[in-house]
Amino acid sequence: MALSAKPYLQRITAQFGHDVDWDRHPYNVPSVRELESISFHADVTFFIGENGAGKSTMLESIALALGFSMEGGTKSVRLNTAGETAPLYQSLRLSRSFMKPRDEYFFRAESFHNVATYMEEVGYLDGYGGSLHSRSHGEAFMAVLLNKFKGNGLYLLDEPEAALSPNRQLAALSAIHQLVQQDSQFIIATHSPILLAYPNAKILLFDGAGVTEVAYEDTEHFAITRDFLNHYPRRLQQLLELD
Repeated sequence: MALSAKPYLQRITAQFGHDVDWDRHPYNVPSVRELESISFHADVTFFIGENGAGKSTMLESIALALGFSMEGGTKSVRLNTAGETAPLYQSLRLSRSFMKPRDEYFFRAESFHNVATYMEEVGYLDGYGGSLHSRSHGEAFMAVLLNKFKGNGLYLLDEPEAALSPNRQLAALSAIHQLVQQDSQFIIATHSPILLAYPNAKILLFDGAGVTEVAYEDTEHFAITRDFLNHYPRRLQQLLELD
């Protein structure tokens, strides 16, 4: 029986040193403090949780441990314009496949504008299908997804839905599936109930209990969205205290 190349990133394991200050961020975040290990799905793994729960911090730390820079892009892009620090990555040990991905990218919605500016400055735009700044933020991300990602890749996406309309989120879901079928692996931090619907994905909830796996229909994203859409007049009345 042939070995499977995926998942390219199989697992991360935390090995915290004695010098860790547990009262400082990010070590005081429960999902970080309680971290032992995380195993990844061969296709798609989602990180979910409330703002401040640690999902983006974890994704960024994984990206740094893999060799990306803080603001994202390919590994050849070395940007940290805000001088941010993310010491958690130094405590992460990576278990990888016997085969390396042929393509790798870290998309961070918060800093993608800086990556796009850098690509304009160095004139390397063919891989993106042309100028990124001539497009809207959402169009620019879709250009990355449709043009830059080549398959056989490991792709880390931090809140990719930030600039996408619901219709574009559906298009992104389709594009992600096409890349999965081309032997790609995704790790995605998201709030989008549309993206979270990807079949058979592993969904990891970051909260006060640490990191736990949940089913799609057990997520707040699904339950709250369904409830609001099914009962929105009543929910608006309750929220806004309308007569």
